[in-house]
Amino acid sequence: MISKPDKNKTRQKRHQRVRNKISGTAECPRLNVFRSNKNIYAQVIDDVAGVTLASASTLDKNISGGTKSEQAQSVGQMVAERASEKGIKKVVFDRGGYLYHGRVAALATGARENGLEF
Repeated sequence: MISKPDKNKTRQKRHQRVRNKISGTAECPRLNVFRSNKNIYAQVIDDVAGVTLASASTLDKNISGGTKSEQAQSVGQMVAERASEKGIKKVVFDRGGYLYHGRVAALATGARENGLEF
């Protein structure tokens, strides 16, 4: 019997290929996205120092109701606000091996609307 490929392992391989090309610095950190079936998480990361500068997710108390795409857009807006409080305007977008579509694209749109440039 032929086994199906593990979707998460193939996503992790795609993500590793992307990570080999991009990296976040203090001047231009990396906006990382992780998407599960229920929630979506976003982090602004400085890879040189190895620290998370700002983060947001659908688990935050401020985000509730609406469709998953609407929640993702709210997460994007919230992470952009938290990043701008720390003086971060420009980031590198890391889609985490996911297709730039649906919830990932909605998060990016929400982050752009609130002032992040990428």
